[in-house]
Amino acid sequence: MQKISVIGGGAAGLACAVMLARAGEEVTILERGDRLGRKLAASGNGQGNVTNVHMDASHYFTDDPKHLARALSRFGSRETANFLSSMGGIFLPDARGRVYPAGRQASAIVDLFRRELERLGVKVIFQARVEDISYRNSFKLTYKEGTMSADKVILCAGGCAAEHFGTDGTAYALAQKFGHSLTPLRPALVRLKSDPALVKGLRGIRIDGALTVLHGAEPRFGVRGDILFTENGVSGDAVFRASSYAEKGDTLELDLLPDVSAEALRAAIGGRTGEDALLCILPNGLGRVLCRRAESLDALVSLVKAFRLPVLGDCGFREAQVTKGGIPLSETKEELESKYQKGLFFAGEILNVDGECGGYNLQWAFTSAFLAAAGVKSC
Repeated sequence: MQKISVIGGGAAGLACAVMLARAGEEVTILERGDRLGRKLAASGNGQGNVTNVHMDASHYFTDDPKHLARALSRFGSRETANFLSSMGGIFLPDARGRVYPAGRQASAIVDLFRRELERLGVKVIFQARVEDISYRNSFKLTYKEGTMSADKVILCAGGCAAEHFGTDGTAYALAQKFGHSLTPLRPALVRLKSDPALVKGLRGIRIDGALTVLHGAEPRFGVRGDILFTENGVSGDAVFRASSYAEKGDTLELDLLPDVSAEALRAAIGGRTGEDALLCILPNGLGRVLCRRAESLDALVSLVKAFRLPVLGDCGFREAQVTKGGIPLSETKEELESKYQKGLFFAGEILNVDGECGGYNLQWAFTSAFLAAAGVKSC
């Protein structure tokens, strides 16, 4: 039996602990906060989007795509659903392939893990923010209230995103002590900022639209989905997905009526002018704003079919769902053991892997947990 320390009680840490405890290892979770799985409990807008049936490496960003593809081939969406189901519960896909618990409650997934950890006898130490890790024959972990030793360590303490859930990026330094580098970090799956004057009067209006990220005149990414206007930009599912591709200086081009051609729109408006020209075509508030801005029928059709917003930035790590960047995946072996320190493994968001919106980031948490647990068991 090995003594395993899992640093971080998020999705990756919880999965690592369950997998290793089931294999008979002595596992301790060191969680810096006072609750397990806080970010997991809020995932999928509180409904728990744990994976996606349309699973492959093309939905991810990383420095080592081949490594990632091999990882997903070993533990993909089917394996994740089976693993979660093995603790109880039923997990089902929606029309877009996003997999949720049948009860549509993310907090219940955390309860599922808690019940399994208790059954397996996994020790959890709360308020244990690890400040230092050293190695001499075995690992020594130092945290505010004390120290502990371990044969193996799995570092899955998250990235910089969503500090209110207990992640602030300080855990990167623990890996850097052993020679690991850090790729540039930036927020992902986050709302985007634009010129407030261009969205004035639109705050709170939500549409099902098509969004294209333009880099100069070249389309970089396109997506159809939920778009929500804010006081200084846009949010919503389509924007979160596009935020992984959009950079400051790019342009968002919104088709506010993607199921209707410009010709059909022009015919529906007819010769009408004034603020009611888009009645029953767009939400009233949005329609009135566009009608006031357009000086001609052509201009109005253009605003509806190609509403452009410059990207001035994003809303930062505090509002982001995930972190882009981290410990390079290329600095780990096949089962995510450090290439620089034997017995040190990584899992989850701390690595330079981030996915599109739709269950892909939680899938990486579970895939990386499986690999790290397999590596611990084999060495």
